[in-house]
Amino acid sequence: MSKSTLALITVPFFTGAIGYVTNWTGVLMLFYPVQFKGLRFKLLAMLARFLPRRLQQIPGLMVGGIGWQGIVPSRSAKMGSLAVDVGIAKLGTPSEFWRQLDPEQMAEQIIQTTRDDMRATVERIMSREHPRLWGELPPQVKAMVHARVLQQLPAIVRELTNEIGDNIEQLADVKLMVIRRFEEQPDLANRIFLDMGRRELKFIQNFGFYFGFALGIPVAAITHFLSFWWLLPILGVIVGYVTNWLALWMIYEPPEPWRFGPLRVHGLFIRRQPEVADVYARIVADEVLTVRNFGHELLDGPRGDRTRNLIETAMRPAIDRATGRARAAVRVAVGSEEYDRISRSFATEPVRQMMTPLEDPEFSRSQSATMRKLIAERMRELPPADFSEMLRTATRQDEWLLLLHGAVLGFGAGLIHFAIFG
Repeated sequence: MSKSTLALITVPFFTGAIGYVTNWTGVLMLFYPVQFKGLRFKLLAMLARFLPRRLQQIPGLMVGGIGWQGIVPSRSAKMGSLAVDVGIAKLGTPSEFWRQLDPEQMAEQIIQTTRDDMRATVERIMSREHPRLWGELPPQVKAMVHARVLQQLPAIVRELTNEIGDNIEQLADVKLMVIRRFEEQPDLANRIFLDMGRRELKFIQNFGFYFGFALGIPVAAITHFLSFWWLLPILGVIVGYVTNWLALWMIYEPPEPWRFGPLRVHGLFIRRQPEVADVYARIVADEVLTVRNFGHELLDGPRGDRTRNLIETAMRPAIDRATGRARAAVRVAVGSEEYDRISRSFATEPVRQMMTPLEDPEFSRSQSATMRKLIAERMRELPPADFSEMLRTATRQDEWLLLLHGAVLGFGAGLIHFAIFG
């Protein structure tokens, strides 16, 4: 077999390899590595500011480094923001999500967890604010105070969880909560994309070879009749670019089925909407919109002062209820100013212990089932175009990188083929 014949036969295999390698490495570029790998330079970070905005977004340059970070984890804050804007915000309101977490169960969790701590809180406050009086009280009277405080606790806590539910949109910024979660755990965005689109990502890799091989046949014919040394590298650019573009298009487009006689064309990702809805709902309910994250956001988020005020308002009557009919006598015995200080301490000190039980991982997991059901049902009801955007919007502005990547590898493969077969 002559060298020219061998060169002609191998062209489709080379173009198939171009398609497979570009798509395979393109998928890797999207997700890995989770953390930046490479070298960072302060000077490069300064110079990168003068580059066009699109180039500034290249992972590596954006942190002033020579290296790479997966496109998805490098945009963790943006992914969290988009997860809310194009996904979570369309699936429910903060108050709906809060109700799915069962405020009654939350109240019971707080009551059971804080009951013993509340006894210690009473001891600590009374020993600090009025040590002499508390020390002189008979054990029976101290026991009565403890009992009265604990007796009031269930009503106070249930009132509190209802108040939080009624005001959740003013107390918790769900968007910031999600963004913070993605920033703290960059691989979370990876898991969402990989679990939801695993089948489509596998298709991208395999499709690259078959489509590249098919394109290689006309490429072989063109290079046979037009014997320019530069033609194969140029056609390699086209093969690498078109293969990536078509693979992306087939995953997301068209959102509504197109029919050409017996042929039905429909976005591969869109076809699996019911199945993908369950995957997305599981991840969001178990990892993002959890009791634990809500509890942390309510107390330590940017609006935490509002939650603390709400808890203090709910707790303030506790000492009055505990003293009952003896309130007036107790106020006289300890003095109005001293009594008010004790009352304020009862309102402010238990703030954190009231919300901490919600951060218990086991309890948080046990409350995710109803949330998962709500999100899955709402996702199945989304219009196909909105459903498609949930996955694509986060990476749309970076698709040019994948297309450029395919073109560059195609060019390189064309040069290698020329170098081997001349």
